[in-house]
Amino acid sequence: MTGAAPRFPLRTFVQRLLGPEVTAYLLHLRPLEWPIMTAHFLLGALLASGWPLVAGPALLGWLVFVALMNGGTLAINSAFDQDEGDIGYLKAPPKPPDHLLTFSAVLLAASALLGFLLPRPFALLNLGCVAMSILYSVPPARLKARAGWDLLINCLGFGLFTPLAGWALTGRPFSPAILRAALGFAFLFATLYPMTQIYQVAEDARRGDRTLVIRVGVGRSLGLALGAALIAHGLFAAAVLAKGRNPGFLAISLVAWLAVLLPWLARWRTWSDHRHEAGMYWGLGAWAVTDLSLLVLLWP
Repeated sequence: MTGAAPRFPLRTFVQRLLGPEVTAYLLHLRPLEWPIMTAHFLLGALLASGWPLVAGPALLGWLVFVALMNGGTLAINSAFDQDEGDIGYLKAPPKPPDHLLTFSAVLLAASALLGFLLPRPFALLNLGCVAMSILYSVPPARLKARAGWDLLINCLGFGLFTPLAGWALTGRPFSPAILRAALGFAFLFATLYPMTQIYQVAEDARRGDRTLVIRVGVGRSLGLALGAALIAHGLFAAAVLAKGRNPGFLAISLVAWLAVLLPWLARWRTWSDHRHEAGMYWGLGAWAVTDLSLLVLLWP
């Protein structure tokens, strides 16, 4: 991590404060993803009950689902992948520390147990995510190395279960609108997921992982992403109509995604890995536009 110090002053400051080993554990939780996960999680809670949220359950739910479950998921992924190049939400990752696997297992176990302090639907959704985290990264299942299964796990965990877990946190029964919106997010993650893989093709191939992008190719993956984005917005429109509201405002979200995907489809052959990585972050920006659009349209 020393060589990365000039590029990452905040990382250098944390390393001086906590020491290099503790900092490595923290970085492999990939806290830069937490604001994205938090926003998507809280979207479900806000659509259920509006503002303000009850502080105690909201904070405990965030700890269980975002910090422990999502952080543990990313840490266990790092423990098995042993990446040397950039990974999602972590540039120039430090070498995974010796006990990262044990550390991540403790986080996931704590998440699974603490989840049952909250409403049962939340606990079961969270438990499902913990189970999928293990199936995704840990041999012999290691579904992230199997094209199609890697996509399904991410669509279910981040796309579908995350907003439903936020809603379940409030104890309210699921409405038709949130079920359709959450299904839309499952398809929207099918749009985002190839973006997270394209710039890592060389590293995934070196490990022998047969990810979706490696199996079908970059161009077809982006074509699938475009189709999934269109299906997702159809489901979002159905969710808005279920609330008796006009879905026209969703055009802003769709345009944001098309602005990311269409240039990528046209020029991907000439783009460097660095440019593909930047495209992923533009996709995250489009995701934020979608979250905000649905927050406005589905507000209780």
